[in-house]
Amino acid sequence: MPKSRASQRVGSAAVAPDGHDVPGARVVLLVALAVFATESAWNFYDAQVPPLLKEHVASAAVIGLVMGMDNFLGIFIQPWIGNASDRTRTRRGRRMPYLLVGIPVAAVLFALIPHAGGSLPLLILAVFAFALVGNSVKPVSESLLPDYVSPRRRSEAHAVVKIATGLTIIVSALVSIYLIDDHPTAAFLVPAGLMLVSVAVLGLTVRDSDSPGYRAALADDAALATSQEVRPRVRDILRDIVTDADRSRVLLILVIVLFAGAWASSRALMTPYGMETLDLSRGKAGGMTLPAGLVFLLAAYPAALMARRFGTVRIIISGMVLFIAAMVLGTAVATPAGTVVAMCVASVGYAGFAINAAVLLWNLAPSDAVVGTYTGIYTIGAASGAALGPFVVGALVDLTGWRFMLLDVGFIAALAVAAAVALSASQTRGRPGPRTHDAVAGEGEI
Repeated sequence: MPKSRASQRVGSAAVAPDGHDVPGARVVLLVALAVFATESAWNFYDAQVPPLLKEHVASAAVIGLVMGMDNFLGIFIQPWIGNASDRTRTRRGRRMPYLLVGIPVAAVLFALIPHAGGSLPLLILAVFAFALVGNSVKPVSESLLPDYVSPRRRSEAHAVVKIATGLTIIVSALVSIYLIDDHPTAAFLVPAGLMLVSVAVLGLTVRDSDSPGYRAALADDAALATSQEVRPRVRDILRDIVTDADRSRVLLILVIVLFAGAWASSRALMTPYGMETLDLSRGKAGGMTLPAGLVFLLAAYPAALMARRFGTVRIIISGMVLFIAAMVLGTAVATPAGTVVAMCVASVGYAGFAINAAVLLWNLAPSDAVVGTYTGIYTIGAASGAALGPFVVGALVDLTGWRFMLLDVGFIAALAVAAAVALSASQTRGRPGPRTHDAVAGEGEI
C-alpha cells in the first residue's frame, strides 16, 4: 500500500460515477435505522448490566472492569470485520450480509443475559457472547454512511444517525423506568425486539451493492487487477497512520480513546451512582439519562452545522470543555434534579464530539477502499476508551467515594481536551496539505 499522506486524501467515498451526490434523505434514514438496531441494546446494556454484576461483586473497579472487558473485544474484532466487509463482494453488497446474520444473533444473545444473572460465571459468559457478536456488526452498520454520503454532507448525515442513537438512549431510559423494577427479565426483550424489527426493515429495503461506495470499490478492484498493487491489509493501513509525518490521525484517535472513556464511564456507572449517592431505586437511577437523551436529539444537528461554520476541531474541543463543566456542576449540586441538569448539559457537549469525530476520521481516509477499516479504527478508539474508562473511574471511585464520581469522569475528559488542543496546534504549526486542512477546519467539502 503506498503511503497515504495528508495531501493525497481525496475522500471520494460517496460520489456516484456520474459525479452527482446520492439523494440523501431516504438512505441516511435507513443507515440511521441500521445503527439504531445495534445501539438500542448497547445503551440498555450500559444501564442495566452493572446492577446485575453488583449482585455478585461489591467493588466499583471490578464492575467497571467487567463492563469494560467486552469493549476489548472490539479492539480485535472491529478493524478486522471492517476490513473484511471492505473486501466482501456479493449481490447484496459488502455490508448487508453481515448485518442480516449478525443482528438477529445478537438480539437472541442479548435476551439471554438476565437469565444468566443468578451465576457470575454464566453472566460473564452471556455478556461475552453478546459483546462478541455485537462488536462484529457495529463497524459494518456505521460504514454504510460513508458508502452512501459524499464527504461534504457527512457531518449533517452523521448527525441524523446520532439522533437515532439518541433515541435508543431514550428507549433504554423508558424501559428502565417502567419495566426493569417489576419485570427485570422481560425488560431485556424490548431492545432485542427492536433489533429484530430494525433488521427486518433493513433486509427489505437496503441493498448496498447499489451504493456509490460499493461501485467505487468495484472500480478499485478493476484497477488493482491491471496493476501490481494488492489490496491493503489492516496492518498496512495502521502502519500508514503510525508512520505518517502528519500526526493528525494519531492525535485524533487519542482524543477518541480518552473522551469515549469519559462518556462510557458516565453511562456505565450512572445507575450505581444514583443508587449510592442519590439514594434512588435501580429503575429511577437508570432513568436519569432520559432528559439528557432528549437534549442530545436537539443538539446533534446544530453540532454538525456549527462544525461546518466554525471548524470541526473547535467544536469538538468546545463540546468536551462543556462536558467537563457539567461534571463539575453535577458534583456541586448532588441531587437528583442537579444530576439530571448536569447530564443534559453534558449531552450538549458530547454532541459536539460524537457528531464530528468519526466524520473527521472518515475524511482523513486515503480512499473508499479502506472506509470500513477506518470505521473499525474509530471503533477501536471508542472501544479502548469504553474498556478502560469505567475501570479507571471505578478505581478512582474506590479511592474517593461515589460522591465524587462525576469529577473523576471530568478528569478523563480533561485529558481528551489536552490531546485535542495538541491536534489543533499541530495543524497550525504544520500547515498540512489542503485535504487535511479542510477536514480539520471543517471547511470546503466537509
